Amino acid sequence: MVDFHEVRFPLDIALKSRGGPQRRTEVVTLGSGREARNARWTRSRRRFDAGYGVKNLAALASVIAFFEERRGMLYGFRFRDRADFKSCAPDATPGPLDQKLGTGDGAQRIFTLTKAYGTSFAPYLREISKPVDGSARIAVNGVEKIAGTDFDVDATTGVVTFRSGRASPAGASVTAGFLFDVPVRFDTDYLEVDFAAFDAGEIPKIPIIEILP
Repeated sequence: MVDFHEVRFPLDIALKSRGGPQRRTEVVTLGSGREARNARWTRSRRRFDAGYGVKNLAALASVIAFFEERRGMLYGFRFRDRADFKSCAPDATPGPLDQKLGTGDGAQRIFTLTKAYGTSFAPYLREISKPVDGSARIAVNGVEKIAGTDFDVDATTGVVTFRSGRASPAGASVTAGFLFDVPVRFDTDYLEVDFAAFDAGEIPKIPIIEILP
């Protein structure tokens, strides 16, 4: 993205933010009292408020500088979602078998990083476009491959490319583990700063919204 800066929002502030996934569902109540529900979005979209992490003047200055360099809503950036930034469970370490990317056919060399949510009824597959550089581990049929020798991962798109002659055999399961950030932008062109405390300014709200790939 030409309108995206590959830089992460200050991590110490992001880790104190609040937010999560949002969906949009249309609910129509019929005359009988029954409901008809329709998903207006096929993907969820994450929203955050990073204002909770600004508790001193140093953090305040950091956010203002970051906001100004992004020109408000103009340029996107990376954001660490503390509740969801791994291909595995929150208390585990990413491994090459965490997420299935697809099945080889002997010729396909390009796969996209994804993360599945749920397993039984209607699993949701989320495209991961901002993996942490160098964090991806890839396996074919359970055998881990070597980054830079067998495959490469574009940290700006989440695309995995197997090198020439390294395409996965037909029927082989391609899996991955990784860390990732959320591509976001500020959802405001105005930061309201509160100097009620002499030594500690704060920004009551710093709305941030996910940029869908």
